[in-house]
Amino acid sequence: MIQNKQIAAALALALGLQGCIWVEDTTDLRQFVADKSAQPGGRIEPLPEFKPYESFVYEGSSLRDPFVPLVMLSEETSVPMDGQTELQPDDERIKEYLEEFPVDQLAMVGTITALENGELISLVRDTNGEVHQVVVGNHMGLDFGEVIAIDERSMKLEEIVSNGRGGWMKRPRTVNLPELE
Repeated sequence: MIQNKQIAAALALALGLQGCIWVEDTTDLRQFVADKSAQPGGRIEPLPEFKPYESFVYEGSSLRDPFVPLVMLSEETSVPMDGQTELQPDDERIKEYLEEFPVDQLAMVGTITALENGELISLVRDTNGEVHQVVVGNHMGLDFGEVIAIDERSMKLEEIVSNGRGGWMKRPRTVNLPELE
């Protein structure tokens, strides 16, 4: 047992000292270093010039908060703001399927004529690739858009949007066949 440990220690010592062999002739190493030193050195690109940081002092904190009204009005003395009208979107109405999509994502793909009354019916494709029949009076889009006119090349909508002053206003919109846009 002791002999095995001694053999293992001697073997480990021999392997460890194997890299420490002294070499008498180093002329080839000196020649290699001399050759590499004689070659021209590489060029290092200079560092890019950095523009100095220009600080900015925000002075808007001393200005009036744009979200606080200029004059605080109580409920009894409140006066309707300019632009407020009696126009309101009908929230009681059951929404139609095409009101789930923005008008920009709906595409008019054609028209057909109804057999019974000769009325034009617009064909509208949604983002799912499904084609729906739309007649005057149908609603579509996220802004309470109502179809008010259909012709062979376009469909006219009237949307109800916020006027930015607490009221609502009507906005006309046209959806054209793609080859006309």
